[in-house]
Amino acid sequence: MAQPIPPKPFLAYAELVALLGSRGMQIADAPLSERELARLGYYRLSGFWYPSRKFSRDVAGQKLACPHTKKPVRQEEFQPGTHFGATVDLYRFDKALRLLMLNAIESVEVYLKTVVAHELGRNDEMAYTSAIYIEPKWTKINSSFTSSKWDSWLARQRKKQDDCNEECFISHRLKNRSIPFWVAVEAWDFGTLSVYFQMLKRKPQGWILARLGLTDVKAFTTWLRELNTLRNRCAHHTRIWNQSSSNFISLPAADPYFQALNLNVNAQKRLYGLIAVLWLLLQRIEPGSGWIREVADLIDTKPSMPGCTFAAIGLPDESGFPRQLFGI
Repeated sequence: MAQPIPPKPFLAYAELVALLGSRGMQIADAPLSERELARLGYYRLSGFWYPSRKFSRDVAGQKLACPHTKKPVRQEEFQPGTHFGATVDLYRFDKALRLLMLNAIESVEVYLKTVVAHELGRNDEMAYTSAIYIEPKWTKINSSFTSSKWDSWLARQRKKQDDCNEECFISHRLKNRSIPFWVAVEAWDFGTLSVYFQMLKRKPQGWILARLGLTDVKAFTTWLRELNTLRNRCAHHTRIWNQSSSNFISLPAADPYFQALNLNVNAQKRLYGLIAVLWLLLQRIEPGSGWIREVADLIDTKPSMPGCTFAAIGLPDESGFPRQLFGI
């Protein structure tokens, strides 16, 4: 195996600011820019100014594509009108978006834990340990693995219980009492919850969806998968405003809500599609919520930077958040 090439040389904050300036970024206040780099980090901010970098083009003016990623190749130089201050503003914008998304996801996660524990727990207090409710294909060991998906999930959730030091778990351990479903879910994270729903048989899945007025298991499963990814990105302070997923969210067929929104392919793999999903769920979980108005107000404040478009969020056009589609 070939030895990796040496890393780029270390640069102090003042040198990094000078480097950005030499590449065409407008630096209005060099000392302030140095402080922002010291606070946030060069490579964290680089994800926010990346869309403002120029494209590499051939002699005909066509964008060159990377042979490995198939994505357009970017130059080190920036497009005219790229300001360091706007990059920091875009970071703050993204942070505010993350907080709004976490707020909505928390409501969905807490509600789903309650519903899953109630609908399964009323049939069997220890249903989460029983394969009776699980599709048989998930209990079989694939030739590529040493355990089934069900067995792996059981071990995962058991460890989460063992690691949980909430009073309810300590009390059950001290009394040597089995932990019922409605207590066990308090140790689960969103990923544990979404995988459990995916493995359930259609009948218990239907019990859960009925509480939300939904019927499309396939669509809901994709929502949980992508919401879990979004939650993890938000929890780890990772950029979300222009992220594109390799997986699309499915939309329920003939659903009036999604028909009115008319989400295109771009929306189904970007943040706007998940905003639409979260708002549908929130309206059924927390009637009267004003979350969508907060989202719209924030998105309409997106800082202006070359290459940083509303399409990158998944919105249908560049006029801002489509308030009329959401009745606001």
